[in-house]
Amino acid sequence: MGLSEPARAPDLLDGLARQRAVFLRDGPPTRAQRRADLDRLRQALIAERDAIEAALMADFGHRSTHETTMFETMTVVEGIRYLQRHLRRWMKPQRRHTAIHFQPARAYVQYQPLGVIGIMSPWNYPLSLALMPLATALAAGNRAMIKPSEATPATSAFLAGLLAKLFPAEQVLVVQGDAAVGAAFSALPFDHLLFTGSTQIGRKVMRAASENLVPVTLELGGKSPVVVARCHAERAAESIAWGKLANAGQTCIAPDYALLHPDDVEPFSRAFDAAVKKLYPQGTESVDYSSIINGHHYERLRGLLDDARSKGARVLEVGNGVTTTSTRERVIPPTLVLNVRPDMRIMQEEIFGPLLPIMASANIDAAIDTINAGPRPLALYYFGPSGAEREALLSRTTSGNVTINNTLLHYAQDDLPFGGVGPSGMGAYHGIEGFQAMSHARGVLIQHRFNAGTLLRPPFGKLADRVLKFMMR
Repeated sequence: MGLSEPARAPDLLDGLARQRAVFLRDGPPTRAQRRADLDRLRQALIAERDAIEAALMADFGHRSTHETTMFETMTVVEGIRYLQRHLRRWMKPQRRHTAIHFQPARAYVQYQPLGVIGIMSPWNYPLSLALMPLATALAAGNRAMIKPSEATPATSAFLAGLLAKLFPAEQVLVVQGDAAVGAAFSALPFDHLLFTGSTQIGRKVMRAASENLVPVTLELGGKSPVVVARCHAERAAESIAWGKLANAGQTCIAPDYALLHPDDVEPFSRAFDAAVKKLYPQGTESVDYSSIINGHHYERLRGLLDDARSKGARVLEVGNGVTTTSTRERVIPPTLVLNVRPDMRIMQEEIFGPLLPIMASANIDAAIDTINAGPRPLALYYFGPSGAEREALLSRTTSGNVTINNTLLHYAQDDLPFGGVGPSGMGAYHGIEGFQAMSHARGVLIQHRFNAGTLLRPPFGKLADRVLKFMMR
């Protein structure tokens, strides 16, 4: 069963010690065992769809049930199917080349489970960003401890109850608690630690993990730009609106700001407004428009707008607006912010809300300079044809994944690794890269009793000289 709040450091250490002891006792699970574990998790998610939607609704106040199914449940279900399809090939030892002067011999790499994986998941997608790393850890043959966000208590409690029914605590353990529990969790001597959250907290997690030399995968955030080629503004508007406003913008790979030619700013603004009206015909009362997670983040977003206004920005609410009789709490309408400057907070902080700043950019070189002036982003988007501009953007910038002529969809490609670079993250999961990140690649050399290497042992003589001369030719 999951540890209930408040978990103490001795409880955490005891949970880790029990998992590691059973791992060492039982050894790596077979492929059949791993597939069965994954299938049990997949079937439970399908069966518990209504309960998942209810938990997310309770935590957010209002959360689109369709988005919950698409972005929380379905992504994990499809990800598990992908893991199951490829598990045989990934677990098979991989043959490697053996140099001729070590023959006869053979070499291979065997991917071993590391042991116990720590998973720290965030509040914005509290189900999928806990369970996709868990599924990857199970596929790689590991055991796992999960610390979900305290900002989504209903979902955290649901996760604890669900996983306690599916797996013994010696295999999967959910730890609930506040930020102090999270700090203690990040300091545990795991065999690997995966953290998804802000760059600020990521630094603290990495610092704590370093005390035990725990390798980390950090899935962080940042300001992900969308570059729109000349005369593509109207065609790009709906895809950008969808990617920006899903989960009310509370998505780590949401387009954070847009770069357009000055002559395209007004056409894009009109097209974006029309797209929002089409996506959310009842405005912020639309069933598919989500609320902001809590009062702290609501006030933070209002503060970004106030700061931008005070420095000369033009703030433009778009779509069908907020109904005066609305009973929903913490709702911010879709908003464009024009005439932004780099010194505004909205251009310095990750937004994580339904606000889209637009920067005028005269050409692709100016857009690239703007992107490269900031930290490397978690995602990069481009709308436009193939050609020199697109190639320049891809070759002269560094980011996490890229989607061309759409937004968000690179995350849903199970065969692509997902991860950031620099302040937006470290390491990757999804695809074979996720399996490998949670495994140890152990190289094995099997050499015949009689081999060329025996010629290079003392006492050295003329034969050794000839062999060395041949090898160094």
